[in-house]
Amino acid sequence: MKEKVVHVYSHTHWDQEWYFTSSRSRIYLLNHVKNVLRVLENNPDFSCYLLDAQSALIESYLQWAPEDKDRLGALIAAKRLLTGPWYTQTDQLVIHQESVVRNLWYGMKIAKETGGCMALGYVPDCFGQGGNMPQIYRQFGIHHALFWRGIADNTLHETEFCWQGDNGDTVFAVQMPWGYHYGGLLDETPDSLTTFLNEKMRPIEARSARANLLYPHGFDQAPIRENLPELVRQFNACDNQRHYQISSPLDFITALEQEAGADVRVLKGELTEGKHSRVHKTIFSCRADLKQMNNDIEALLVNTLEPVLAIGRSLGHDYPARVMADIWKLMFFNAAHDSIGGCNSDDTNRDIAARYKQARDLASNLLELHTRQIAMRTPREHDYCFTVFNPLTVAATPQITFEAWLPGVPFTLRDATGRALPYVIEEQTELTDYVLNQTIRLNPGKPYHKPQQVYRSKVTVNSSALPALGYTSWHLDFSADGESQRQRDTRPFIENEHYRVDVEENGLLTIAEKASGKRYARQMLLVENGDDGDSYNYSPPREDLAVTSEGHLTAVSRECSDVRQALSLNYRMPVPVDLEARARGELDGVMPVTVQVTLRQDTLIHFTVEVENRVRSHRLCVHFATDILAHISCADQLFGAVTRPVQLSDALRVWEDEGWHEKPVAIEPMQSYVNLHDDSHGFTLYTNGVREYEIVGDRFDTIAVTLFRSFGYMGKTNLLYRPGRASGETVVATPDAQLMGTLRFNFSWRIYQGRFDDARHAQISKALLTAFPVYQDSDFLNGRLRFCLSDEKRTYPLEHSVLALPDGPQDAQLSVVKCAENGNGLVCRFYNPNLAASVAIPALENAHCVLLDEQTPAPERRMLKPNDVQTLYIEIG
Repeated sequence: MKEKVVHVYSHTHWDQEWYFTSSRSRIYLLNHVKNVLRVLENNPDFSCYLLDAQSALIESYLQWAPEDKDRLGALIAAKRLLTGPWYTQTDQLVIHQESVVRNLWYGMKIAKETGGCMALGYVPDCFGQGGNMPQIYRQFGIHHALFWRGIADNTLHETEFCWQGDNGDTVFAVQMPWGYHYGGLLDETPDSLTTFLNEKMRPIEARSARANLLYPHGFDQAPIRENLPELVRQFNACDNQRHYQISSPLDFITALEQEAGADVRVLKGELTEGKHSRVHKTIFSCRADLKQMNNDIEALLVNTLEPVLAIGRSLGHDYPARVMADIWKLMFFNAAHDSIGGCNSDDTNRDIAARYKQARDLASNLLELHTRQIAMRTPREHDYCFTVFNPLTVAATPQITFEAWLPGVPFTLRDATGRALPYVIEEQTELTDYVLNQTIRLNPGKPYHKPQQVYRSKVTVNSSALPALGYTSWHLDFSADGESQRQRDTRPFIENEHYRVDVEENGLLTIAEKASGKRYARQMLLVENGDDGDSYNYSPPREDLAVTSEGHLTAVSRECSDVRQALSLNYRMPVPVDLEARARGELDGVMPVTVQVTLRQDTLIHFTVEVENRVRSHRLCVHFATDILAHISCADQLFGAVTRPVQLSDALRVWEDEGWHEKPVAIEPMQSYVNLHDDSHGFTLYTNGVREYEIVGDRFDTIAVTLFRSFGYMGKTNLLYRPGRASGETVVATPDAQLMGTLRFNFSWRIYQGRFDDARHAQISKALLTAFPVYQDSDFLNGRLRFCLSDEKRTYPLEHSVLALPDGPQDAQLSVVKCAENGNGLVCRFYNPNLAASVAIPALENAHCVLLDEQTPAPERRMLKPNDVQTLYIEIG
């Protein structure tokens, strides 16, 4: 009897776009799946085939070949054609936690409805593994993981291990050290077959002493090898040491787990080492424009649209489940590792941008419809009424900027109690004839207010308290002018109760934090340098030249009002126009930068940076100095927080001698914030832009966040940070990736006193990234401008709150409140964002615990340890 069992799993890794477009991929997928069906149906010895664990491939095929649904279903039900659990092969490091969960939810749903789902965390090509994925897998009934990238043999010599997530949950995992394509090419020559097999199998056996071995047979867009069963018979005939069999990845990994038992190493947390497989640690900042679109739309869906739909459901409105599914699926296509990475041709990235536009348009219009349907049913006692929504589950007093159609006369803006609200009109455009000509009066005999003038206006207001997960009403009072008076001058400072911000002569900021009395110099330094990298990796040029904003401030202006205190800073940074000029040390270009620094009614300092990018192949970061001499940084991750070393010292000492595929840089991902702290105070930078940071400085005391990087080719060879071959196609130029033109970035800075776990970072980030919709309910706007709707009976209350939750440091953080996908209830998902302290889940009536799938009962618990996630299903009337 042979000692070894080699599990040959046949598959294709189907990138849905890359250096080619999704249109090309879909056309060839149609041909590929037809061939797979034919081969599997005609050859029972071809026991199974894996279609890359992406249910989107099945869905895409059936859109064009619905007649094959029964054939597909029969093969999937028989576990001969394997699909799921993913919808697409999503990134796990910079994609929103809810997107990852929904990707699995829809992927498994489609797979099960078609015939069955493979319960394996199969991730053949993503650029690193997220530290909380074991918990996410287990809550979907997945207890095994198989992947390629992220582990160096310095860390793990074997291929099999117990992967422990940051919350303590575990899955049995296997790394494919040489990737999913290792056995993609098979030498069928009889005379060389024995030699070929030995050459392929000995490296595998050197990494695993087990009897069960894995031999992946496939590669990118690989056709099915029709004669594989015959080849496997030939393997067995010529190899006296090993038994070969066509197998599924899940059959292999369960056999290996039974063999290994508890005799495996434990690895904890995220896996992002790039020794043997590139993880492209700096891909997080590639195509910053697309990354920012992704982040904006994720926030719109999770933080605003889904809670508003939950408010609607509480009032009896239907949940538009299929529309939401279509929006999420657009986002899933863009969340795939290459797509969100931006490591594509310009044609493909334009397709990605178009998908984002479609997702944003659908989400924005769906949000408007549902806020409108609520607003038109609430009491209206004034001609200019505004229904204001709070998607948060706590009462909130945000600053809101919204569009209004105003009559051009002075007014006071009042809330439902009659309180005057501070506001400023940012801009106005007179559109009287255009707007009034759009009005449609379904009942011409009914009186209505027709203004003499109409101005499309942008209004910013400091809100009074908005009801938790609900709405309230504002209106215009024309008896007095309540607009806040704005004072404009050139004094170089602003202050509120929390901070004083001074502009120094060199263009840097000094921030005084009033609670401690401390002053922090060298704040908000812009740092520009060359980028010799490509669409996968940032890499500095061999002859670099760094330029900072220090000394290049040209103008300062200030605006102060009851609404905000704001500084506007203009810089003209002399920079090289390209890498050649940089190598010569020539500052032959200019990069104008405008920075707005704003203090509002919160504990943050808000920044908007606008860059006129006129140069090529470079990177722009913003630096904030702290007084923390850091050994670790902290950032948010999927359903929690993670600490990381500020320098990978051990790996840096050996990476060149050991021939690592990628330099082990400590440029790291985040979800929305990065933090440095000690036991008494800390510093946090929040962003909705590029989710990439680094801790820099001789003492590692400075937080650096990438704003953008630009490059000219999809792939390049022999980079400083990535020696050897190119990762992408070297012949594919990417002029769009130079990001020429105007770029805009938003981030916020916070200095706080006390412990990290008491500082409510996740709550602040959630509120900062939440939009508060405002809908104007005025008769003259009902018509072609917005589409005409019939009148409704105004039976809803003037104010409404669905759910108010505690929001202290000891309370669990809400990830999302949404309509349940099954039944008529609501889903609240909580997690612990702390590093050490446990948090409490609130006791809610008519609620019970479920897993991430929203239906499998989970043990009741009221406390969460760090990085734990728990979903509640709430029955509503």
